[in-house]
Amino acid sequence: MAEKITLGKALNHGLRRALENDPKVVIMGEDVGKLGGVFRITDGLQKDFGEDRVIDTPLAEAGIVGTAVGLAIRGYRPVCEIQFDGFVFPAYNQIVAQVAKMFYRSKGKVRVPMVIRIPFGGGIGAVEHHSESPEAYFAHTPGLKVVTCSNPADAYTMIQQAIASDDPVVFFEPKRRYWEKGEVDLDAPLSGAYPLHAARVVRSGTDATLLAYGPMVRVALDAAAAAAEDGRNLEVIDLRTLSPMDHPAIFESVKRTGRAVVVHEAPGNLGLGAELAARITEECFYSLEAPVLRVTGYDIPYPAARVEEDYLPDLDRLLDAVDRSFGW
Repeated sequence: MAEKITLGKALNHGLRRALENDPKVVIMGEDVGKLGGVFRITDGLQKDFGEDRVIDTPLAEAGIVGTAVGLAIRGYRPVCEIQFDGFVFPAYNQIVAQVAKMFYRSKGKVRVPMVIRIPFGGGIGAVEHHSESPEAYFAHTPGLKVVTCSNPADAYTMIQQAIASDDPVVFFEPKRRYWEKGEVDLDAPLSGAYPLHAARVVRSGTDATLLAYGPMVRVALDAAAAAAEDGRNLEVIDLRTLSPMDHPAIFESVKRTGRAVVVHEAPGNLGLGAELAARITEECFYSLEAPVLRVTGYDIPYPAARVEEDYLPDLDRLLDAVDRSFGW
């Protein structure tokens, strides 16, 4: 039976279920134990599973990820929490030089089944280094799977699927959506869940395709609802997986609608939107009625909280891009 819970609580339930189902699953990170994490995503887990399964680590991201690599090689399934997106960079070398390459380097003999959870994005009025969108760094790195949830139901299943994967997964959590609620069936078997690396059409449409992920899916849905009042029927796709990206689902939609607008919080220069625009142009050129447009954060460091609403893509900017697409 489904119940209405927040995205953060859905992640907590998903982590709990993974710990229950596999004794080799361990959670590690700064303040994940007694405190339950900065956003309380791991609340109560150390109390119920013990300090050997839910481990409070020193404030050392490189050490957290490096230790997890060793655990994964030895048969465990570690889940690392990076407290905030901007704190992941001390561990960047471990992730791109060890986590991503171990399977290839060993000619397939050594797997690294681990998950790196990263709360990402802005919109919470945080200070410097607490509102980054570093997903392109990891999606650009062969050997890593990169996914992001946008709603409680996906959060619950996707975190379990990521932990069960034999490949390393960087799991981005939209922190501004932690408190939004949705229906989640906590009793549904994982075997019947939507595939981890598949995009999902969250609103069907015929006139243009809006491509979004993580925190921007809600903005895209709001834009589609507003556009409907003007007679435009927009399709919204939640990408869900950034690497490997579900290109067939994207191409099928764009070939049908003839227009595409990509939205993400990260800066536009060399962001995921640029890759999507290039791929869509290559594969859907003869179906396009207008160029693929991007609505993104600006190419500046993430600004102070008092002006972040001017930086983040919003309803008006996305609708403006839709108008430009139809006016081409």
